[in-house]
Amino acid sequence: MKILSLTISAGKGHQKAAEAVKEYYIRNNIQVEFEMIDALKYINPIVDKLIIGGYLKSLKKTPKLYGKLYYYSENEDALASISNLIHDLFSIKLKNLLEEMMPDVILCTHPFAIEMMSILKRKGKTNIPVAAILTDYAPHPFWIHEYIDAYIIPNEDFIDDLLNLGVAKENIYPIGIPVSSAFLTEIPKKEAREILQLEDKLTLLLMGGGLGIGNIKEIFEKLIFSNLDIQIIAVTGYNTILKNQLLNLSLKSNKKTKILGYTDKVNLLMSASDLLITKPGGLTISEALVKGLPLILSNPIPGQEEKNTEYLLNCGIAAYVKKVDNIPSIINQIISSPLRLKYMQDMAKEKSKPNAAKDVGDLLIKMAKKEFI
Repeated sequence: MKILSLTISAGKGHQKAAEAVKEYYIRNNIQVEFEMIDALKYINPIVDKLIIGGYLKSLKKTPKLYGKLYYYSENEDALASISNLIHDLFSIKLKNLLEEMMPDVILCTHPFAIEMMSILKRKGKTNIPVAAILTDYAPHPFWIHEYIDAYIIPNEDFIDDLLNLGVAKENIYPIGIPVSSAFLTEIPKKEAREILQLEDKLTLLLMGGGLGIGNIKEIFEKLIFSNLDIQIIAVTGYNTILKNQLLNLSLKSNKKTKILGYTDKVNLLMSASDLLITKPGGLTISEALVKGLPLILSNPIPGQEEKNTEYLLNCGIAAYVKKVDNIPSIINQIISSPLRLKYMQDMAKEKSKPNAAKDVGDLLIKMAKKEFI
């Protein structure tokens, strides 16, 4: 059996969701050939660099413009028409990949790939079953296209959203965003702190995703010079400039800190922590929910991350910091109320889908065998 996963390298989340499914097959010795392909890189590396490079640059330099495009595209057809025209052209080359690989089922984790597969199926160029994982806690029309056989969503809360966007109920699977099996391993908090050579005290985890973007430096600086009795773990991703800035700042404070670049030890870091301070990317949220780790959200990317923030606030899982100056006060409010902290932890667990990788993996096998219809 062969499964083709089409991803896009716009951040790490889309790839990590697919990797979690692949890991499930390998870990359980399930005989599946699982191939991950970056669709845009395959179609044209130069186009990929222009589109993804432009996307990442817009997130860093002009996030408000990106947000306006996001909200505009929810209600207007102009952007959708342009997108459809571009992907119509791209999908022609993607057809060659399908003919070369001949997969039994296709998994898409990004709207670009979903739209291209929808176009190929609409034109009768392929009849391969297609599943799509929505990697945000905010369904957007960009994700929704005809001829997609299964939409995998974070949980049951989003069924009505997809129904309102025209998806048939039998095509909706609220089985969650897959996360690595590492997050299913329970590590006692005290043990995790010992491994990290930290003290057994209130621990804050500060993350900015794989790109290390956001106002991490400002938050870190505010925390290490606050009156809070805390220790801080900071993860800067691939942003080496930021890492060096935090290291230099940490030398000026007597607070215990652990500053890391990109790491595959996030489960350990979350196990050691009491609160996660982060921008609300879909995969980071999913990992935190599985760990029952409350969040403090800051500097969301306008658009999908603002919607993610709204969802987590409404569920009582997170607090939101609009001004960095207020973060010590908000942390103090949470930790001084054991009832509130316990509620945030319980709600995180309530909304989590720890078995998502298994459930998605099993669904793909059924789709390949045509058993899901």
